Order: sequence, then C-alpha cells, then structure tokens
Amino acid sequence: METKLADSWKQILKEETGKEYFKNLSTFVDNAYKTNTCYPPKEQIFAAFDYCSFIDLKVVVIGQDPYHGKGQANGLCFSVNTGVAMPPSLLNIFKELHSDLGLMIPADGNLDRWAKQGVLLLNATLTVEEGKAGSHQKKGWEQFTDHVIKTISDHKEGIVFLLWGGYAKKKGKKIDRNRHIILESGHPSPLSANRGYWFENGHFSSCNNFLKTDSIDW
Repeated sequence: METKLADSWKQILKEETGKEYFKNLSTFVDNAYKTNTCYPPKEQIFAAFDYCSFIDLKVVVIGQDPYHGKGQANGLCFSVNTGVAMPPSLLNIFKELHSDLGLMIPADGNLDRWAKQGVLLLNATLTVEEGKAGSHQKKGWEQFTDHVIKTISDHKEGIVFLLWGGYAKKKGKKIDRNRHIILESGHPSPLSANRGYWFENGHFSSCNNFLKTDSIDW
C-alpha cells in the first residue's frame, strides 16, 4: 500500500508510517485488495487527510469502519459517494442537523464539503472487505488512527472532537481534555438513535458555538 498522505500530514506522521506494524499493515492491505473486493477504492484510503489539512483542522469526527456495500465508501467516515442512497446512520445525522440548526436534509450524502472546511472524518479502520463489516480490524489500522488522534491532541489546541457511540468514546481516551473540546453522545445508528441516545444532542450548534467566527457550514 502506497501511503500517499497529503503534505501537511506527511511530515508529522512520517515516523509512524515507517514502523514495522505499519509495513505489515500495508502488506495486508495490498494482498486484500488483490484477492478480494475491498473499500474504499485504494486511491481514497487516505481521503480524510487529503481533504482536511493538519493546518486547517478544526473538528474531528471518529467513525469505526468504512461502509462495506458496493460504491458506498469514499474514505470519509459516515460519508457516501454522490448518487448513493444514504445509510440510516447518515440520514439520522442529517435529521439531527435539521432539528439542531434548521438545515434541510440534502439529497447528497457526500461529506467532502465538511472535510474541506477542516473537519477530519476519520474512521478507526480505513479499509474493509465487501460485505464483511470489521474484516480489516486488528490488522494495525487502530494503532495508526490512535496515533493520529494523539498527535492532534498533542500538537493542536481547541479542536472539537465529536465522539458518537461507545467505540468513538474509547478512541477519545487519547485526547487531552484540558486542551480540546469533547462532545459525546450515542451513535447515530437506528439502534442507538431510536433509544434516545442520539437525537437532540445539539452537537452541531455546540461545535459552532465553540468555534465562533471560524464555524462550520454544515
């Protein structure tokens, strides 16, 4: 796997991508893409870093796995390619946006417009085999994304972290709560949302209140 990280991330993550575990991860990913259908497309594995530079970073959203259905994943957590039907979790995100900020639910579920404004849409695991959720977990991605989160925590100030669900909250242990803003709620999946753990969390307005004049156009 060729690690084509954007320039603003390349230097700060250079030591990590040179470690033995990451080399083994790269070999695993290369073999997986050769022998099975995997997502996102190889050139989009690091899309979260391509769209959101380290310098412009304002907000971090932590997901778990890429979508494992055909044509869905594009390297940004919770996001789908333009023209693809919205998965339930993404639809619930837009419903909360409507409730919180009065925004209309869009027809397009591609969140690259958020990423371009400084929102890092980071999955804990950056690849997956088609139809097999979690199939690329425990291969090294989690160690890499833990390092990314800790690097952001150590080198930035006042980043807003949106931690949705138990998995994201566990990843959040790498964050210095004295330096950053952490907003936590249940996951937007129907199972969690329908139990009252997602809706009315107010995260989008709260995030913008913290960012003030540098707010996100959600």
